[in-house]
Amino acid sequence: MSSGIRNTLLGCFAFMALMLGLFTNNMFREPVLSDAELREKGIVLLPQPRQVAPFALVGENGQPFTEADLAGGWTLAYFGFTSCPDICPVALSVLAEGRRRLEAEGVPDFRGLLVSVDPERDTPERLQEYVSHFDPSFRGVTGAVELIETLGAQVSVAFAKVPTEDGDYTIDHTGNVVIFNPQGDYLGLLRMPQSPGQVELAIKTLARRAGEG
Repeated sequence: MSSGIRNTLLGCFAFMALMLGLFTNNMFREPVLSDAELREKGIVLLPQPRQVAPFALVGENGQPFTEADLAGGWTLAYFGFTSCPDICPVALSVLAEGRRRLEAEGVPDFRGLLVSVDPERDTPERLQEYVSHFDPSFRGVTGAVELIETLGAQVSVAFAKVPTEDGDYTIDHTGNVVIFNPQGDYLGLLRMPQSPGQVELAIKTLARRAGEG
């Protein structure tokens, strides 16, 4: 076989391999869902990111936690409390499992955040112990009720103290997970009931959109 024919054949094979690779990539690449399609899956995004007003809370290590701490990566925040009997631990477990899945796939993951709506009982030490049970990277913050209410009102979260028959109290609160973008802006929310797949889809979609932008 002459060198000319050999080079031609090699060129054809290389071209066919390239086309096959492109075809396979297009077949198996996950589609980027529209906002309407995401909404059907409980992922609600704002038309435009919304900047939150400056705030000063207290982190699980006793250090200040401000709006600047939200910048630098995706953050999924849940407003709950450590004495919550069911909804809060389920939500945090879902976030932890979603993060493990993303980490296993090498996809840019997120920071989990518990904003305690029960500062009377949730000390920084208690928060640190609680959130670490779900994921060592998760953080817990709290502060004066008025400050948490102000922050919550900006991100579609409400809560209220409710007395119980035994003389104690519980906290009724919104069960949505709040999405903050890497600039620290309020971007949207994950509606109940959350699932690891929903978390995974949200972060993958947002990361891909950010990469394409």
